[in-house]
Formats: sequence, structure tokens, C-alpha cells
Amino acid sequence: MRVFVNDGALDVPPGSDVSAAVRAFDPDIERQIASGLAYVTDGRGIELAANAPLASGAILRVIVRARRGVNVNADA
Repeated sequence: MRVFVNDGALDVPPGSDVSAAVRAFDPDIERQIASGLAYVTDGRGIELAANAPLASGAILRVIVRARRGVNVNADA
């Protein structure tokens, strides 16, 4: 079945979940999601679980979380 991840269309087996689609798109992104550095939303911006089943034509967007680090402007 055809699904869309970010700007790419790809075909995944029927019954695939979010994780399978992201893995087919880019395995590195799947690892970021598994570690909490990124998450996936549907076409409406609603966050999806990695094990959420997909339907043909699903639109997925991968969002990389902003990293919290050392405050660059320590004087502020």
C-alpha cells in the first residue's frame, strides 16, 4: 500500500504500522523516534504511536524534537 513520509511516497505491505513505514523511509529516523529524539504525526499534526496501524494513503510527518542543552546566553 502506498503511504507518504515527509516528502516521499513509498509502498509498504498491507497491515504495516508507523514504525515499519518510517524504517522503510529512513532507518536512522526510526532510531531517533525509538530514542525519543523525534516523533511522528499524521497529516493533521496529531502525534501517532509507533505501533499505530496505517491505511493506504496515510500521510506521516517526522518531527525532530528541539534539543535542550546549555543556555547559550547565560547572562539573560
